[in-house]
Amino acid sequence: MSDQDQDEYGLSPTKQIASIPPPDVQYLPQQPESKEHGIGLIGAGGISEFHLRSYRRCGFPVRAIASRSQADAEKRRDEFFPEADVYDDYRKVLERDDITVIDATPHPTDRLPILRDAITAGKHVLSQKPFVLDLADGRQLVELAKQHNVHLAVNQNGRWAPHFSYLRNAITGGLIGDITTIDFSLQWDQTWIAGTPAFEAIHHLILFDFGVHWFDITNCLMGEQRAESVFAEVKRFNEQIFQPPAIASVIIRYPQAQIRMSFHGHTQLGEEDVTTVVGTKGTLRSRGPGLNEQPEMQVFLKPGQCTVPLQGCWFDSGFDGAMGELLCAIEQNREPNHSAANNLHSLELCFAAARSADTGQPVAVGTVQTASH
Repeated sequence: MSDQDQDEYGLSPTKQIASIPPPDVQYLPQQPESKEHGIGLIGAGGISEFHLRSYRRCGFPVRAIASRSQADAEKRRDEFFPEADVYDDYRKVLERDDITVIDATPHPTDRLPILRDAITAGKHVLSQKPFVLDLADGRQLVELAKQHNVHLAVNQNGRWAPHFSYLRNAITGGLIGDITTIDFSLQWDQTWIAGTPAFEAIHHLILFDFGVHWFDITNCLMGEQRAESVFAEVKRFNEQIFQPPAIASVIIRYPQAQIRMSFHGHTQLGEEDVTTVVGTKGTLRSRGPGLNEQPEMQVFLKPGQCTVPLQGCWFDSGFDGAMGELLCAIEQNREPNHSAANNLHSLELCFAAARSADTGQPVAVGTVQTASH
């Protein structure tokens, strides 16, 4: 096709795009100057392995581990922090003066009284996600933390996944202007959950248990802007080997932007994870074979484009960042980036999406107060 033909069809001739130096975007997790704050881990289930591996790598002192199963707590202690004390009653951890930070990992219903007791005991808290199943409970905890002058954060570790952290910091710095669209497209294999009762029982496994990370990063990337409505749909197909619907799509409407999510959690061949953010001054795109493998960020700006290699992976950087940011906030006497108050906006999106999928109708953000999972 000639240049004249291209003009007839509204197409521009191919242009040479200049290469530009990588923008200065600081995306790696920050660490506190002091590592003297003692940590007490409550809950020694499966996810605790990743928490403890991170804390050992970062040099954060874990001084006690509590679990209803003392054998589980002893197993984690022996593997990661042999000098830590072990308890089968979490209240004994809260009595320790040398422990200033509590990492609470149990499921939301079991975790709620632990969070209340920890805050009342004057401890700073990192809560596992999803933070709460009822926004009223979340607001009460936020207010309780204010009353006791402690920090309450949520382990939305995806904020420090290298590609999400790069996007978050680049957008905050104004690199691509105002956001107009965000597209999340994920095809991954979650068939490992088949036969696991705790997962099989979650109808909105994709939107709620998994998707909460994407609702949270949407909240982060959109900054002070607040969403208007959410429309979501889920689908199950006959050949699935687990019960919850494996396919989900979401559209989130903002006053001047649209966020689109496409999830397929039963992709056994050809997994891929792509995130594209288009702004008024440029575009950012990350692509990889999975959410834990996002090796580079593509940057498209008016002066030209470049590809930035990314260091780290979600399961390392994410957990390093979640506790590291809380410790930095304590040290600097400021709100943590992943404060519970901020995370409530993420849960509003998540709860609205689940309700929309149940009703088949768009749902106004902020009108759904409890989780449908």
